[in-house]
Amino acid sequence: MLDFAIFAVTFVVILVGAVLYLYPSSRRASGIPGLNPTEEKDGNLQDIVNKGSLHEFLVSLHDRFGPVASFWFGRRPVASLGSVELLRQHINPNRTTDSFETMLKSLLGYQSSLGGDAAENVKRKKVYESSINRTLQHNFPLLLKRVEELAEKWQSYPESQHTPLCSHLLGLALKAVTQLSMGSRFHDDMEVLRFHKNHEVIWSEIGRGYLDGSLEKSSTRKKHYEDALCEMETVLKSVARERKGGSSSQSAFMDSLLHANLTERQVMEDSMVFTLAGCVITANLCIWAVYFLSTSEDVQEKLYRELKDVLGDEPVSLDKIPQLRYCRQVLNETVRTAKLTPIAAQLQEVEGKVGQHVIPKETLVIYALGVVLQDADTWTLPYRFDPDRFEEDSAERSFSLLGFSGNQACPELRFAYTVATVLLSSLVRKLKFQQVERQVVEARYELVSTPKDDTWITLSKRS
Repeated sequence: MLDFAIFAVTFVVILVGAVLYLYPSSRRASGIPGLNPTEEKDGNLQDIVNKGSLHEFLVSLHDRFGPVASFWFGRRPVASLGSVELLRQHINPNRTTDSFETMLKSLLGYQSSLGGDAAENVKRKKVYESSINRTLQHNFPLLLKRVEELAEKWQSYPESQHTPLCSHLLGLALKAVTQLSMGSRFHDDMEVLRFHKNHEVIWSEIGRGYLDGSLEKSSTRKKHYEDALCEMETVLKSVARERKGGSSSQSAFMDSLLHANLTERQVMEDSMVFTLAGCVITANLCIWAVYFLSTSEDVQEKLYRELKDVLGDEPVSLDKIPQLRYCRQVLNETVRTAKLTPIAAQLQEVEGKVGQHVIPKETLVIYALGVVLQDADTWTLPYRFDPDRFEEDSAERSFSLLGFSGNQACPELRFAYTVATVLLSSLVRKLKFQQVERQVVEARYELVSTPKDDTWITLSKRS
Protein backbone atom coordinates (compact mmCIF):
# COMPACT_ATOMS: atom_id res chain seq x y z
CA MET A 1 0.00 0.00 0.00
CA LEU A 2 1.06 3.50 -0.69
CA ASP A 3 -1.94 5.24 0.88
CA PHE A 4 0.48 6.52 3.47
CA ALA A 5 3.35 7.40 1.14
CA ILE A 6 3.63 10.93 2.43
CA PHE A 7 5.80 11.55 5.46
CA ALA A 8 7.16 8.07 5.11
CA VAL A 9 10.10 8.25 7.48
CA THR A 10 7.52 8.40 10.23
CA PHE A 11 6.27 5.04 9.04
CA VAL A 12 9.76 3.65 9.03
CA VAL A 13 10.23 4.61 12.65
CA ILE A 14 6.89 3.12 13.69
CA LEU A 15 7.37 -0.06 11.72
CA VAL A 16 10.92 -0.49 12.94
CA GLY A 17 9.54 -0.30 16.44
CA ALA A 18 6.90 -2.87 15.61
CA VAL A 19 9.46 -5.22 14.14
CA LEU A 20 11.95 -4.82 16.98
CA TYR A 21 9.56 -5.02 19.88
CA LEU A 22 6.35 -6.74 18.83
CA TYR A 23 7.70 -9.74 16.99
CA PRO A 24 10.00 -12.60 17.95
CA SER A 25 13.63 -13.15 17.00
CA SER A 26 15.06 -12.26 13.62
CA ARG A 27 15.18 -14.29 10.47
CA ARG A 28 17.35 -13.92 7.40
CA ALA A 29 16.11 -11.99 4.38
CA SER A 30 15.81 -15.06 2.12
CA GLY A 31 19.02 -14.45 0.20
CA ILE A 32 18.26 -10.88 -0.82
CA PRO A 33 21.62 -9.21 -1.60
CA GLY A 34 22.71 -6.53 0.82
CA LEU A 35 24.76 -5.56 3.85
CA ASN A 36 25.65 -7.68 6.82
CA PRO A 37 25.08 -5.96 10.17
CA THR A 38 27.95 -3.69 11.17
CA GLU A 39 27.15 -4.21 14.84
CA GLU A 40 25.23 -7.08 16.39
CA LYS A 41 22.93 -4.88 18.46
CA ASP A 42 22.39 -1.93 16.11
CA GLY A 43 22.68 -3.63 12.73
CA ASN A 44 23.51 -1.01 10.08
CA LEU A 45 22.36 1.99 12.10
CA GLN A 46 25.83 3.55 12.15
CA ASP A 47 26.08 3.16 8.37
CA ILE A 48 22.84 5.14 8.04
CA VAL A 49 24.11 7.83 10.41
CA ASN A 50 27.40 8.04 8.47
CA LYS A 51 25.54 8.65 5.19
CA GLY A 52 23.60 11.53 6.72
CA SER A 53 20.06 10.20 6.26
CA LEU A 54 18.15 7.03 5.52
CA HIS A 55 17.47 8.27 1.97
CA GLU A 56 21.17 8.85 1.24
CA PHE A 57 21.96 5.45 2.73
CA LEU A 58 19.40 3.80 0.45
CA VAL A 59 20.80 5.54 -2.64
CA SER A 60 24.20 4.05 -1.83
CA LEU A 61 22.71 0.65 -0.98
CA HIS A 62 20.83 0.33 -4.27
CA ASP A 63 23.77 1.63 -6.28
CA ARG A 64 25.78 -1.24 -4.87
CA PHE A 65 23.27 -4.10 -4.77
CA GLY A 66 20.63 -3.30 -7.35
CA PRO A 67 16.87 -2.65 -7.21
CA VAL A 68 16.17 -5.03 -4.31
CA ALA A 69 18.57 -4.94 -1.36
CA SER A 70 18.65 -5.75 2.33
CA PHE A 71 20.17 -4.31 5.48
CA TRP A 72 19.57 -4.51 9.23
CA PHE A 73 17.68 -2.46 11.79
CA GLY A 74 18.99 -3.84 15.04
CA ARG A 75 18.77 -7.62 14.78
CA ARG A 76 16.03 -7.54 12.17
CA PRO A 77 16.50 -7.76 8.38
CA VAL A 78 14.93 -5.12 6.17
CA ALA A 79 14.15 -5.42 2.45
CA SER A 80 14.31 -2.23 0.36
CA LEU A 81 12.68 -1.91 -3.07
CA GLY A 82 14.16 0.64 -5.49
CA SER A 83 12.39 0.25 -8.85
CA VAL A 84 8.91 0.96 -10.19
CA GLU A 85 8.43 -2.64 -11.32
CA LEU A 86 9.32 -4.12 -7.93
CA LEU A 87 7.07 -1.64 -6.17
CA ARG A 88 4.21 -2.57 -8.50
CA GLN A 89 4.72 -6.24 -7.72
CA HIS A 90 4.75 -5.66 -4.00
CA ILE A 91 2.03 -3.02 -3.68
CA ASN A 92 -0.79 -4.57 -5.68
CA PRO A 93 -1.23 -7.75 -3.60
CA ASN A 94 -0.67 -5.89 -0.30
CA ARG A 95 -3.19 -3.04 -0.29
CA THR A 96 -4.75 -2.41 3.10
CA THR A 97 -6.85 0.37 4.57
CA ASP A 98 -4.10 1.44 6.97
CA SER A 99 -3.32 5.12 6.49
CA PHE A 100 -0.62 7.60 7.34
CA GLU A 101 -2.92 9.16 9.88
CA THR A 102 -3.09 5.90 11.86
CA MET A 103 0.69 5.52 11.77
CA LEU A 104 1.36 9.06 12.91
CA LYS A 105 -1.11 8.65 15.75
CA SER A 106 0.81 5.57 16.89
CA LEU A 107 4.05 7.54 16.89
CA LEU A 108 2.46 10.30 18.96
CA GLY A 109 1.28 7.75 21.51
CA TYR A 110 -2.38 7.91 20.50
CA GLN A 111 -4.65 4.90 20.34
CA SER A 112 -4.06 3.17 17.04
CA SER A 113 -6.92 1.72 15.04
CA LEU A 114 -4.64 -0.96 13.59
CA GLY A 115 -6.17 -4.34 14.22
CA GLY A 116 -9.51 -2.72 15.07
CA ASP A 117 -12.83 -2.72 13.24
CA ALA A 118 -11.95 -2.27 9.55
CA ALA A 119 -15.28 -0.70 8.63
CA GLU A 120 -14.98 1.82 11.46
CA ASN A 121 -11.42 2.68 10.41
CA VAL A 122 -12.52 3.33 6.82
CA LYS A 123 -15.44 5.45 8.02
CA ARG A 124 -13.23 7.62 10.19
CA LYS A 125 -10.69 8.00 7.39
CA LYS A 126 -13.46 9.22 5.07
CA VAL A 127 -14.55 11.75 7.69
CA TYR A 128 -10.95 13.02 7.88
CA GLU A 129 -10.56 13.37 4.12
CA SER A 130 -13.99 14.93 3.56
CA SER A 131 -13.29 17.41 6.38
CA ILE A 132 -10.17 18.64 4.58
CA ASN A 133 -12.04 18.94 1.28
CA ARG A 134 -14.94 20.78 2.91
CA THR A 135 -12.54 23.13 4.69
CA LEU A 136 -10.95 24.16 1.39
CA GLN A 137 -14.35 24.73 -0.22
CA HIS A 138 -15.70 26.88 2.60
CA ASN A 139 -12.51 28.82 3.30
CA PHE A 140 -11.08 29.35 -0.16
CA PRO A 141 -11.51 33.16 0.06
CA LEU A 142 -9.47 33.17 3.28
CA LEU A 143 -6.71 31.18 1.58
CA LEU A 144 -6.73 33.66 -1.32
CA LYS A 145 -6.43 36.52 1.18
CA ARG A 146 -3.40 35.01 2.92
CA VAL A 147 -1.67 34.45 -0.44
CA GLU A 148 -2.46 37.97 -1.65
CA GLU A 149 -0.95 39.41 1.55
CA LEU A 150 2.30 37.63 0.76
CA ALA A 151 2.17 38.70 -2.89
CA GLU A 152 1.71 42.35 -1.91
CA LYS A 153 4.65 42.13 0.48
CA TRP A 154 6.89 40.65 -2.23
CA GLN A 155 5.77 43.27 -4.76
CA SER A 156 6.88 46.00 -2.36
CA TYR A 157 10.50 44.75 -2.27
CA PRO A 158 13.19 46.42 -4.39
CA GLU A 159 14.44 44.23 -7.20
CA SER A 160 17.91 43.82 -5.70
CA GLN A 161 16.60 42.53 -2.38
CA HIS A 162 17.10 38.87 -1.53
CA THR A 163 13.84 37.21 -0.44
CA PRO A 164 14.05 34.22 1.98
CA LEU A 165 11.75 31.46 0.76
CA CYS A 166 11.79 29.14 3.78
CA SER A 167 10.80 31.67 6.41
CA HIS A 168 8.17 33.40 4.24
CA LEU A 169 6.52 30.26 2.88
CA LEU A 170 6.60 28.45 6.21
CA GLY A 171 4.80 31.49 7.60
CA LEU A 172 2.18 31.22 4.85
CA ALA A 173 1.70 27.49 5.52
CA LEU A 174 1.37 28.04 9.28
CA LYS A 175 -1.28 30.73 8.83
CA ALA A 176 -3.19 28.78 6.18
CA VAL A 177 -3.26 25.52 8.11
CA THR A 178 -4.03 26.94 11.56
CA GLN A 179 -6.72 29.34 10.36
CA LEU A 180 -8.40 26.83 8.05
CA SER A 181 -8.22 24.03 10.61
CA MET A 182 -9.03 25.92 13.82
CA GLY A 183 -10.66 29.17 12.81
CA SER A 184 -10.57 32.77 13.93
CA ARG A 185 -8.55 32.23 17.11
CA PHE A 186 -5.49 31.88 14.89
CA HIS A 187 -6.02 35.19 13.15
CA ASP A 188 -3.97 36.40 16.11
CA ASP A 189 -0.29 36.25 15.08
CA MET A 190 0.77 35.46 18.65
CA GLU A 191 -1.33 32.29 18.61
CA VAL A 192 0.33 31.27 15.34
CA LEU A 193 3.80 31.91 16.79
CA ARG A 194 3.04 29.80 19.87
CA PHE A 195 1.76 27.05 17.62
CA HIS A 196 4.92 27.26 15.51
CA LYS A 197 7.18 26.91 18.54
CA ASN A 198 5.51 23.70 19.69
CA HIS A 199 5.09 22.38 16.16
CA GLU A 200 8.82 22.77 15.50
CA VAL A 201 9.79 20.86 18.64
CA ILE A 202 7.37 17.99 18.01
CA TRP A 203 8.13 17.58 14.32
CA SER A 204 11.90 17.80 14.68
CA GLU A 205 11.95 15.09 17.35
CA ILE A 206 9.72 12.85 15.27
CA GLY A 207 12.21 13.33 12.45
CA ARG A 208 15.46 12.77 14.28
CA GLY A 209 14.95 11.50 17.80
CA TYR A 210 13.46 8.07 17.25
CA LEU A 211 15.59 6.40 14.61
CA ASP A 212 18.87 6.93 16.45
CA GLY A 213 17.39 6.64 19.94
CA SER A 214 18.81 10.03 20.89
CA LEU A 215 15.52 11.30 22.32
CA GLU A 216 15.44 8.53 24.91
CA LYS A 217 19.05 9.24 25.84
CA SER A 218 18.43 12.91 26.62
CA SER A 219 16.05 13.59 29.49
CA THR A 220 16.15 17.33 28.71
CA ARG A 221 15.12 16.87 25.09
CA LYS A 222 12.48 14.31 25.98
CA LYS A 223 10.90 16.65 28.54
CA HIS A 224 10.98 19.52 26.03
CA TYR A 225 9.21 17.30 23.49
CA GLU A 226 6.62 16.03 25.96
CA ASP A 227 5.91 19.55 27.21
CA ALA A 228 5.41 20.82 23.64
CA LEU A 229 3.10 17.90 22.82
CA CYS A 230 1.08 18.43 26.01
CA GLU A 231 0.74 22.15 25.35
CA MET A 232 -0.34 21.53 21.75
CA GLU A 233 -2.94 18.99 22.86
CA THR A 234 -4.29 21.43 25.46
CA VAL A 235 -4.69 24.15 22.84
CA LEU A 236 -6.45 21.80 20.41
CA LYS A 237 -8.89 20.61 23.09
CA SER A 238 -9.56 24.20 24.10
CA VAL A 239 -10.30 25.25 20.53
CA ALA A 240 -12.60 22.24 20.05
CA ARG A 241 -14.61 23.19 23.14
CA GLU A 242 -14.87 26.81 22.02
CA ARG A 243 -16.08 25.86 18.56
CA LYS A 244 -18.49 23.23 19.82
CA GLY A 245 -20.19 25.74 22.09
CA GLY A 246 -19.94 28.78 19.84
CA SER A 247 -21.62 29.97 16.68
CA SER A 248 -18.68 30.86 14.46
CA SER A 249 -19.58 31.73 10.87
CA GLN A 250 -16.36 30.16 9.59
CA SER A 251 -16.49 26.44 8.84
CA ALA A 252 -13.11 25.07 9.89
CA PHE A 253 -11.63 21.57 9.64
CA MET A 254 -12.30 21.05 13.33
CA ASP A 255 -16.00 21.93 12.89
CA SER A 256 -16.42 19.11 10.39
CA LEU A 257 -14.91 16.66 12.87
CA LEU A 258 -17.22 17.91 15.61
CA HIS A 259 -20.27 17.55 13.36
CA ALA A 260 -19.26 13.96 12.65
CA ASN A 261 -19.84 13.15 16.34
CA LEU A 262 -16.28 12.14 17.05
CA THR A 263 -15.21 12.17 20.68
CA GLU A 264 -13.20 15.10 22.06
CA ARG A 265 -10.12 12.87 22.05
CA GLN A 266 -10.64 11.84 18.43
CA VAL A 267 -11.15 15.44 17.33
CA MET A 268 -7.93 16.45 19.09
CA GLU A 269 -5.95 13.58 17.55
CA ASP A 270 -7.15 14.18 13.98
CA SER A 271 -6.56 17.91 14.35
CA MET A 272 -3.04 17.22 15.61
CA VAL A 273 -2.27 15.01 12.62
CA PHE A 274 -3.59 17.52 10.09
CA THR A 275 -1.91 20.56 11.62
CA LEU A 276 1.44 18.82 12.08
CA ALA A 277 1.57 17.15 8.67
CA GLY A 278 -0.29 19.85 6.75
CA CYS A 279 2.13 22.63 7.71
CA VAL A 280 5.29 20.71 6.82
CA ILE A 281 4.26 19.30 3.47
CA THR A 282 2.56 22.52 2.36
CA ALA A 283 5.52 24.71 3.30
CA ASN A 284 8.09 22.52 1.58
CA LEU A 285 6.07 21.99 -1.59
CA CYS A 286 5.73 25.77 -1.93
CA ILE A 287 9.43 26.41 -1.13
CA TRP A 288 10.72 23.92 -3.69
CA ALA A 289 8.21 24.99 -6.36
CA VAL A 290 9.22 28.66 -6.21
CA TYR A 291 12.91 27.75 -6.03
CA PHE A 292 12.78 25.46 -9.09
CA LEU A 293 10.83 28.08 -11.03
CA SER A 294 13.62 30.55 -10.26
CA THR A 295 16.04 28.18 -12.03
CA SER A 296 14.10 28.11 -15.30
CA GLU A 297 12.82 31.22 -17.07
CA ASP A 298 11.25 29.06 -19.78
CA VAL A 299 9.13 27.12 -17.28
CA GLN A 300 8.06 30.36 -15.59
CA GLU A 301 6.96 31.86 -18.89
CA LYS A 302 5.04 28.75 -19.92
CA LEU A 303 3.26 28.73 -16.57
CA TYR A 304 2.57 32.46 -16.86
CA ARG A 305 0.93 31.98 -20.28
CA GLU A 306 -1.31 29.21 -18.95
CA LEU A 307 -2.36 31.27 -15.95
CA LYS A 308 -3.21 34.26 -18.17
CA ASP A 309 -5.08 32.08 -20.68
CA VAL A 310 -7.18 30.29 -18.04
CA LEU A 311 -7.60 33.02 -15.42
CA GLY A 312 -6.95 36.31 -17.20
CA ASP A 313 -6.58 38.87 -14.42
CA GLU A 314 -9.10 37.17 -12.11
CA PRO A 315 -8.14 35.28 -8.92
CA VAL A 316 -7.98 31.51 -9.19
CA SER A 317 -11.04 29.56 -8.02
CA LEU A 318 -11.50 25.94 -7.00
CA ASP A 319 -13.39 25.14 -10.20
CA LYS A 320 -10.57 26.61 -12.33
CA ILE A 321 -7.76 24.65 -10.68
CA PRO A 322 -8.35 21.44 -12.71
CA GLN A 323 -7.87 23.51 -15.90
CA LEU A 324 -4.35 24.50 -14.83
CA ARG A 325 -2.74 21.37 -16.23
CA TYR A 326 0.74 22.77 -16.66
CA CYS A 327 0.69 24.12 -13.10
CA ARG A 328 -0.08 20.57 -11.97
CA GLN A 329 2.87 19.32 -14.02
CA VAL A 330 5.12 21.91 -12.32
CA LEU A 331 4.03 20.69 -8.88
CA ASN A 332 4.43 17.03 -9.86
CA GLU A 333 7.94 17.74 -11.12
CA THR A 334 8.69 19.69 -7.94
CA VAL A 335 7.76 16.69 -5.82
CA ARG A 336 9.83 14.40 -8.05
CA THR A 337 12.94 16.56 -8.37
CA ALA A 338 13.02 17.53 -4.69
CA LYS A 339 12.22 13.92 -3.68
CA LEU A 340 9.76 15.56 -1.35
CA THR A 341 8.97 12.36 0.55
CA PRO A 342 11.83 9.96 -0.12
CA ILE A 343 10.77 6.86 1.81
CA ALA A 344 7.67 4.81 2.61
CA ALA A 345 7.39 1.50 4.38
CA GLN A 346 5.08 -1.28 5.45
CA LEU A 347 5.23 -4.48 7.44
CA GLN A 348 4.96 -7.64 5.36
CA GLU A 349 1.75 -9.21 6.70
CA VAL A 350 2.08 -12.49 4.80
CA GLU A 351 4.97 -14.08 2.95
CA GLY A 352 5.43 -12.39 -0.41
CA LYS A 353 7.68 -12.33 -3.44
CA VAL A 354 9.27 -9.65 -5.62
CA GLY A 355 11.25 -10.73 -8.64
CA GLN A 356 13.01 -13.93 -7.63
CA HIS A 357 13.18 -13.02 -3.96
CA VAL A 358 10.91 -14.23 -1.17
CA ILE A 359 10.02 -11.70 1.53
CA PRO A 360 9.19 -13.49 4.77
CA LYS A 361 6.18 -12.60 6.87
CA GLU A 362 6.77 -9.76 9.36
CA THR A 363 9.71 -8.35 7.38
CA LEU A 364 9.97 -4.58 7.27
CA VAL A 365 9.76 -3.55 3.59
CA ILE A 366 10.97 -0.08 2.63
CA TYR A 367 9.84 1.67 -0.52
CA ALA A 368 12.90 3.67 -1.55
CA LEU A 369 10.84 6.36 -3.28
CA GLY A 370 13.75 8.79 -3.47
CA VAL A 371 15.79 6.17 -5.33
CA VAL A 372 12.94 5.52 -7.77
CA LEU A 373 12.33 9.24 -8.35
CA GLN A 374 15.89 9.64 -9.65
CA ASP A 375 16.02 6.33 -11.57
CA ALA A 376 17.19 6.92 -15.15
CA ASP A 377 15.27 3.82 -16.32
CA THR A 378 12.01 5.48 -15.26
CA TRP A 379 12.74 9.20 -15.81
CA THR A 380 14.72 10.65 -18.69
CA LEU A 381 17.42 13.01 -17.36
CA PRO A 382 16.18 12.43 -13.80
CA TYR A 383 18.13 15.31 -12.21
CA ARG A 384 16.70 17.87 -14.59
CA PHE A 385 13.65 19.96 -13.58
CA ASP A 386 11.36 19.35 -16.54
CA PRO A 387 7.58 19.59 -16.03
CA ASP A 388 7.02 18.61 -19.67
CA ARG A 389 7.84 15.02 -18.76
CA PHE A 390 4.37 14.78 -17.19
CA GLU A 391 2.73 15.24 -20.57
CA GLU A 392 3.44 11.52 -20.98
CA ASP A 393 0.89 9.09 -19.55
CA SER A 394 3.67 6.75 -18.44
CA ALA A 395 5.13 9.42 -16.15
CA GLU A 396 1.74 10.11 -14.59
CA ARG A 397 1.14 6.38 -14.05
CA SER A 398 4.50 5.93 -12.34
CA PHE A 399 3.84 8.98 -10.19
CA SER A 400 0.44 7.68 -9.16
CA LEU A 401 1.88 4.27 -8.32
CA LEU A 402 4.35 5.95 -5.96
CA GLY A 403 1.48 7.59 -4.09
CA PHE A 404 1.85 11.20 -5.27
CA SER A 405 -1.29 11.61 -7.38
CA GLY A 406 -4.71 10.14 -7.98
CA ASN A 407 -6.54 8.13 -5.34
CA GLN A 408 -3.26 7.07 -3.78
CA ALA A 409 -2.27 10.61 -2.72
CA CYS A 410 -2.91 11.36 0.93
CA PRO A 411 -5.24 14.25 1.83
CA GLU A 412 -2.42 16.38 3.29
CA LEU A 413 -0.67 16.35 -0.08
CA ARG A 414 -3.87 17.24 -1.92
CA PHE A 415 -4.29 20.16 0.48
CA ALA A 416 -0.70 21.25 -0.19
CA TYR A 417 -1.25 21.11 -3.97
CA THR A 418 -4.24 23.45 -3.62
CA VAL A 419 -2.30 25.96 -1.52
CA ALA A 420 0.68 25.83 -3.88
CA THR A 421 -1.57 26.33 -6.93
CA VAL A 422 -3.14 29.42 -5.35
CA LEU A 423 0.32 30.71 -4.46
CA LEU A 424 1.77 30.26 -7.95
CA SER A 425 -1.34 31.60 -9.66
CA SER A 426 -0.90 34.86 -7.76
CA LEU A 427 2.88 35.27 -7.71
CA VAL A 428 3.75 34.18 -11.25
CA ARG A 429 1.27 36.63 -12.83
CA LYS A 430 2.82 39.53 -10.89
CA LEU A 431 6.49 38.68 -10.44
CA LYS A 432 9.45 36.97 -12.05
CA PHE A 433 11.77 34.86 -9.89
CA GLN A 434 15.56 34.83 -10.28
CA GLN A 435 18.21 32.75 -8.57
CA VAL A 436 20.73 34.38 -6.28
CA GLU A 437 24.17 34.02 -7.83
CA ARG A 438 26.60 31.55 -6.26
CA GLN A 439 23.94 30.25 -3.90
CA VAL A 440 24.28 26.51 -3.23
CA VAL A 441 21.00 24.83 -2.28
CA GLU A 442 21.27 21.43 -0.62
CA ALA A 443 18.42 19.27 0.66
CA ARG A 444 18.06 17.79 4.11
CA TYR A 445 16.17 14.49 4.05
CA GLU A 446 14.15 13.82 7.18
CA LEU A 447 10.38 13.33 7.17
CA VAL A 448 10.28 15.41 4.01
CA SER A 449 13.07 17.02 2.03
CA THR A 450 13.73 20.64 2.90
CA PRO A 451 16.60 23.03 2.13
CA LYS A 452 19.38 22.77 4.71
CA ASP A 453 19.52 26.55 4.92
CA ASP A 454 17.06 29.24 3.97
CA THR A 455 16.89 29.62 0.20
CA TRP A 456 16.92 33.05 -1.40
CA ILE A 457 15.60 34.49 -4.65
CA THR A 458 15.32 37.96 -6.17
CA LEU A 459 12.13 39.34 -7.63
CA SER A 460 11.23 41.60 -10.53
CA LYS A 461 7.81 42.98 -11.39
CA ARG A 462 6.07 41.96 -14.60
CA SER A 463 5.28 44.89 -16.88
